Amino acid sequence: MAILLGVVHAGPAQDSPPLARAHSHNDYEHQRPLLDALDHGFCSIEADIHLVNGQLLVAHDGKNVRPDRTLANLYLEPLRQRISKHGGRVYRGGPPVTLLIDVKTERETTYAALRPVLETYADILTRFEGDKIETNAIVAIISGNSARVTMSREKSRLAACDGRLALLGREKKPELFPLVSEDWKTYFEWNGVGEISVDERQLLHAFVSAAHRHGRRLRFWGTADNPAVWRELLKAEVDLIGTDNLAGLEKFFRSAQ
Repeated sequence: MAILLGVVHAGPAQDSPPLARAHSHNDYEHQRPLLDALDHGFCSIEADIHLVNGQLLVAHDGKNVRPDRTLANLYLEPLRQRISKHGGRVYRGGPPVTLLIDVKTERETTYAALRPVLETYADILTRFEGDKIETNAIVAIISGNSARVTMSREKSRLAACDGRLALLGREKKPELFPLVSEDWKTYFEWNGVGEISVDERQLLHAFVSAAHRHGRRLRFWGTADNPAVWRELLKAEVDLIGTDNLAGLEKFFRSAQ
């Protein structure tokens, strides 16, 4: 067990495996950031960050930042504590957990501030060195305003980038962006009501095939948050399925196993 801010966190039940494809969208908006997601067995967690007065503060909008809600305080430090108590993994014997860091402020200055913070937690983070990946308990992936060009020039780094489908043909190295994310509403009209059209289902499967062919995982943001959509994404083998309804998606995955 880990204790943070007086809240006891035990994680999912011992006989319930972690959910490798469950993504906690805007995780920091839950009552207990990180801990609620871990209680439900999620293996991917999203945190938006803003660089404010040299601090990396977690919030959706800049007007809602608070000095005590830093990336380290809310995520990296409690993850380190949990990993040390679970044999080097977030879930004992479980897979690496993705920490998706969505940069909301200027890319270069934010990454310059983020880099030393990640170095402080190098003991738990996956390292990307050339074309080699030294897998660790956490895979940090930078989304939003990622400093992709700067990161591509680094010989060693503790984060990768979130890419787009359009980059698959141009950027050959999956170690730079192992994850592809797209806005669902850009390509699809279906929102879980009725049946998805044949054309949209074929397009969804084509996107998944393209990502997997290039060695990337795929997720969509902006999907309707309901079981009908989750079921379609699961059938299509989308790698990360995001939600704001942690209990609902956990129930869906457990019943689907």
